[in-house]
Amino acid sequence: MSTDTQSGPLAGLTVLDFSRVIAGPFLTQILGDLGALVIKVEVPGVGDDMRHYRPAGWKKDAPGFVGLNRNKKSIEIDITTEAGQDVCRALAEKADILVENFRPDVMERYGLHYAAMAEVNPRLIYCSISGYGHTSPFKLVAGYDPIAQAESGMMYLTGPADVEPQKAGGSIGDSYTGLHAGMGVLAALEARHRTGRGQFVDVSLFDSMLSALGYVAAHPQLLGVDPPRMGNKSHALVPLGVYQCSDGPIMIVVGNDRQFEKFCRDVLKRPDMLEDPRYASLASRQVNREPLEATIDAIFRTNNREHWVQAMRQAGVPAGSVRSPMEAVRSDEATGRNMLAPVKFDGEMVDLVASPIRLSDTPVVAPTEIPTLGAHTNIMMAEVLGYSVGKIAELRAAGAFGKEKV
Repeated sequence: MSTDTQSGPLAGLTVLDFSRVIAGPFLTQILGDLGALVIKVEVPGVGDDMRHYRPAGWKKDAPGFVGLNRNKKSIEIDITTEAGQDVCRALAEKADILVENFRPDVMERYGLHYAAMAEVNPRLIYCSISGYGHTSPFKLVAGYDPIAQAESGMMYLTGPADVEPQKAGGSIGDSYTGLHAGMGVLAALEARHRTGRGQFVDVSLFDSMLSALGYVAAHPQLLGVDPPRMGNKSHALVPLGVYQCSDGPIMIVVGNDRQFEKFCRDVLKRPDMLEDPRYASLASRQVNREPLEATIDAIFRTNNREHWVQAMRQAGVPAGSVRSPMEAVRSDEATGRNMLAPVKFDGEMVDLVASPIRLSDTPVVAPTEIPTLGAHTNIMMAEVLGYSVGKIAELRAAGAFGKEKV
């Protein structure tokens, strides 16, 4: 049951969100974008840890929190108290989806695990995000994005061969896990239409990152050896990689012989290279990678990024500038797709990256204000649970919402 009048494909659904930091909030923000009422349960007086991951000198909620928590209502509940646990169970009875990303034993410790919540609400879809999953022998080991990148083989594959393995610049393990969890939740919703029952959705960081290896994971399984670490190059396609222009780097992908012909003739203006037997096929280009790339690099340095990207696109060969995050969010590609949306934060309007999902009949909802800690506790108690002012005061006195502020 949603107390909002907003539209969206998930309008009318309520999400009880116990998650914090990245993977869980990434998922629940998507659900909120799609129109669900997301009730974010936070530790009284502290909140989501992500609120505190501030750059030096920044006094407000951290940018990372702001980027992951639009379209949510924040309430404070102390789940270590009996009164707080009672409120959680009452909310679960009204909810369609529950999301948490604690270590698997935490919610059980407080009587808020799936088995207990399913008794309260058999239609509840309970999504648990953890480091290794509830059936793993490592289930009590806490999970972190960089560790998942390391253990899954993703770090091994990332970076040049002559340097140590590198983690990705962003928290891709958390993001992939949030997306996989979202697929699981939506699948469980579809199943509930047929069965009338909810179910347990168990998604882990390790599993998600191993899955994210994609086709690369088949290499050791079929060949018995690891694929080489190639940095910005590819062991399969040549040329593919980063090349320096007069004003900065670009990334190019020449995916087949047909594109290579266009690349030499229309982009580099070197049709003679097509007659060179060293470059006649993908196999020969792999063998003669160094002289080919030296020639390409020398030509690209004669002009700027915009020139070469436009030339590549006109020829039908994939290319793009290697941008900083600031360049990316201010790019024509981002603004031309309306990928920035105004959101109210700390009394001001700021442009943040919007939902990437486009639906023709039930579009995502406009982002609402980034919630301050506990801003919606009383209103959610009243509107979702129907509690009176007196009942809310009674729960507050019992410690359900944390210690009384003096």
